[in-house]
Amino acid sequence: MWRERALFLVLLLLVHHICATNKKQLCLPSSCGNITHISYPFRLQGDPENCGDERYELGCQNNVTVLYLHSAQYHVQAINYNKYKVRVVDPALQLHNCSSLPLRSLSRSNFSDTYTNNMGPYQAGLRPDRNWEYLSFEHIVFLNCNHSVRENGKYVESGECVKWESNGYAYAVGGDLKAEDLEVGCDVKLVAPTSFRTFNNHSYAAIHMALAYGFEISWIKLACKKHHCRFGFCYFNRSRQKLQCSLGLLDMLAAFSILGFKAWACIRALFGLLLIVALLICKWRKRHASMYQNIENYLGQNNFAPIRYSFSDIKKMAGGFKEKLGEGGFGSIFKGKLRTGSSVAIKILDKSKGKGQDFISEVAIIGKIHHQNVVQLIGFCVHGSKRYLVYEFMPNGSLDKFIFSTDRSGHLTYERIYNISVGVARGIAYLHHGCEMKILHFDIKPHNILLDKNFVPKISDFGLAKQYSIHNSIVTTTAARGTIGYIAPELFYNNIGGISNKVDVYSFGMLLMEMSSKRKNLNPHAEHSSQLYYPLWIYNHIREDENIEMEDVTEDEKKIVKKMIIVALWCIQLKPNDRPSMNRVVEMLEGNVEDLEIPPKPTLYPDETVTEGQTINLHS
Repeated sequence: MWRERALFLVLLLLVHHICATNKKQLCLPSSCGNITHISYPFRLQGDPENCGDERYELGCQNNVTVLYLHSAQYHVQAINYNKYKVRVVDPALQLHNCSSLPLRSLSRSNFSDTYTNNMGPYQAGLRPDRNWEYLSFEHIVFLNCNHSVRENGKYVESGECVKWESNGYAYAVGGDLKAEDLEVGCDVKLVAPTSFRTFNNHSYAAIHMALAYGFEISWIKLACKKHHCRFGFCYFNRSRQKLQCSLGLLDMLAAFSILGFKAWACIRALFGLLLIVALLICKWRKRHASMYQNIENYLGQNNFAPIRYSFSDIKKMAGGFKEKLGEGGFGSIFKGKLRTGSSVAIKILDKSKGKGQDFISEVAIIGKIHHQNVVQLIGFCVHGSKRYLVYEFMPNGSLDKFIFSTDRSGHLTYERIYNISVGVARGIAYLHHGCEMKILHFDIKPHNILLDKNFVPKISDFGLAKQYSIHNSIVTTTAARGTIGYIAPELFYNNIGGISNKVDVYSFGMLLMEMSSKRKNLNPHAEHSSQLYYPLWIYNHIREDENIEMEDVTEDEKKIVKKMIIVALWCIQLKPNDRPSMNRVVEMLEGNVEDLEIPPKPTLYPDETVTEGQTINLHS
């Protein structure tokens, strides 16, 4: 009986082997449209499960072969099995339609052999694809500039082909765009690869043709896994058109072994010494790089971060750091110049807090903000223990030197001060309501308002800023942040309301009050005690509609000052809920002073109440 059972088992195994063999033989080449003979490692959707590699599955849509890459579809133009490469093109591109553009940005950094060019990592929010390697291709960079840059020979104007939603000039740059070639006032809109190398940089039609040609990627890593190398590593020999194994370290050690035991011992000792040195170098690098790992993580997940300059680029810009613009608690600011001739301000953070969190905040937040009342961050650099931020240059410096100046020649007219206040309010309103994420600045003050050559205000210094979902009204913070004199009271007293964008409203109110009076809010040298704190002193004059004594001020300017003071008094109300939003602040500033109501008298502490115009401290 046991013989029959054994024979039956052998027959079952034989049948299984035959079926499996037949199943493997069923992997016939597939085809779709112009792409025929689709075979390993590729498989077409619907092919038998054992055919091809599922990581390289292709689709067939409307008789067009489709490759799935980063959750997007690309049309396959050609497959070269001898060279292990495939050429694909973005489906949105049309050869005879110059206005067609790729659906998304893509660059070398999106593939396993990560490469960072001079413009920094264009990762478009995508992690490198480990299944594919890039083949040497060019980048085509599309930019939107707020001014004409015809003098820059690399910039090719798109003419009527490309029109961005925002007003400006549309340009394309063929080939890798270097950091120093990026003009101030130009924003990168799109980065696309091409393997077509002979296009003319001065013709947009040729650039578009290069885009429509597509780009090549390779599955060489998968091929090398099948090509076993006993020693060394696998690579594709272009001249011989085949995979080969390089001469590796083990090959050399094996050759040296013929020298005898003593030579082998020396080699082992040398190898051990080299290993120890390598470990020490790695440990040192890891210790010094850990502070900036968060920055790298951010850049890997966000679209179009600012330009990452090398330290040599920074030194060339700064011209040896000879012209110093100023100094603060963070470090120093020097004037520099781009290769295009545009002036820039280079901020050196050599006193960064924590693990470089202020540097991370500034790069991560301001790097994706584009507004006429927010200073533009052009690029950054990390070199040793120092961090460098490159900004557009503001010829007129910061606002504080004008409103606190004792030199009458440095004073601004109230009409100009009013225009500056409206611009600052619009900038803060954009941070609060115009971005995908709410951005709280936490340090609105005269020193952080910069003025360009036309006295257009720009909000700067985002080292303390935080961003959070636009759907949240309250933000959590572990400690009070900002500058004394401008910090909202809820950052100290948690019983008056949560921390929200109203902290910036309060700081703006204090700033607006100083702009209206051209003096500090707190004046310890005042003649009368009632004048120590300007907002409380001025409130009584405004409420009683008393005339404010001001030298060389017209009646129209007095109305402007009165409007600024009333808006400021609304902004510095003790409870956050009593303060207006920044959108409402802009409306109030742009409206008529006659339409504004006088707010309640501002109080300084949560344990104060106001009775018949007097401030009473209940727990003095």
